[in-house]
Amino acid sequence: MPGSELFGMEERKELDDVLQTGILFRYNHEAQRNNHWKARDFESEVKKFTGAKFAHAVSSGSTAVSCALAAAGIGSGDEVIVPPFTYIASVEAVIFSGGIPVFAEIDETLCLSAEGIKKAITPKTKAIMLVHMCGQMANLNEIIKVAKENNLVLIEDAGQAFGASYKGTSVGLFGKTGCYSFDFFKIATAGEGGVFVTNDEACYKLADSYSDHGHDHIGSVRGMEQHPVLGFNYRISELHAAIGAAQTRKVPHIREINRRHKQLMMDGLRDVPGVSFAAIPDPAGDSATFLNLFLPDTDSAKRVTEAFAKDGIGGFNYWYINMYHFINQWQHLKDLKAAAPLPIHHYTKSQDYNKLQLPKSQEVVGRLISFGIRCTWKKQEVIELTNKIKSAIEKSLAVKEYA
Repeated sequence: MPGSELFGMEERKELDDVLQTGILFRYNHEAQRNNHWKARDFESEVKKFTGAKFAHAVSSGSTAVSCALAAAGIGSGDEVIVPPFTYIASVEAVIFSGGIPVFAEIDETLCLSAEGIKKAITPKTKAIMLVHMCGQMANLNEIIKVAKENNLVLIEDAGQAFGASYKGTSVGLFGKTGCYSFDFFKIATAGEGGVFVTNDEACYKLADSYSDHGHDHIGSVRGMEQHPVLGFNYRISELHAAIGAAQTRKVPHIREINRRHKQLMMDGLRDVPGVSFAAIPDPAGDSATFLNLFLPDTDSAKRVTEAFAKDGIGGFNYWYINMYHFINQWQHLKDLKAAAPLPIHHYTKSQDYNKLQLPKSQEVVGRLISFGIRCTWKKQEVIELTNKIKSAIEKSLAVKEYA
């Protein structure tokens, strides 16, 4: 949790600015707020860091995904290709937009593959929800080519990849719309928050209105604003935005340290028999929030995680059994259990979610173990942890070798 590791005077100062005025709402109240506009500051910092032309801060990464779908024109009855390995909000957002998720295979980048997308396309497919997982990035050149050839809208969920880039451009800016998460577990946190990004002014204006009951935010009297579209309440508070602004300024520093720590760990593990690493299409653009290891097979990975627990090694995720991030545990989604009827209940779906066959994704996630990188580690701590990981893996794989 790199961002939350570095709470300090910067965040307190930003919060104090808001508390001294008492204006926690992001809009209006010009006379009372003493020229403090923290949501605007947050958006400016994100634009400065990513190079996005437009950014709009909202209440969470999940609502940012919803804004990205709506602003890109994706809604009722539209099929959207999604990965089976993602935080489930990416899929939930499609469902609650009225769309229909269609699952496609990932590859060793941990993201959707171009080949997987091709095989999932149907006549109803309108968009690709490309999720950049575990701080890395997808193979964007190939995926953009598929999207263009099939006239599909590309939407990027870079919730786990703020700080990552591909060939010099921040992820999140390759599609029509994109978004980032700033929840408590990301490289920068607002506590709860997200940011919608785009280089398309029309999409920005739609997201700006959609996230606030349709308000156009023209003028200084909220009760007299026009409503160009229907919307809902996805607003971020000034308190959350204040933290997000301070944290975003720290990301270059965090990323630099993360990259050193990750490289040190990779150097210490790359010669361990049976160990490999997730493919990174552009290593220079890695945000380095995770070290993503592959073991030879699912059985080996399970034994290694048991060895980690036995040796007191923490800070890792074995996504294959993770309740939020992999489709194997999403029975509620497979059965479409909801509090009330949803549009998807009334549509004919091209997939039976209980009978999905995604062998490549099962194989990739079954072998994957990810360690969160901490920017507050000392070099010696990184070396000691790497040696413990190495020892546990070697012992685990030796058991199979001699069994």
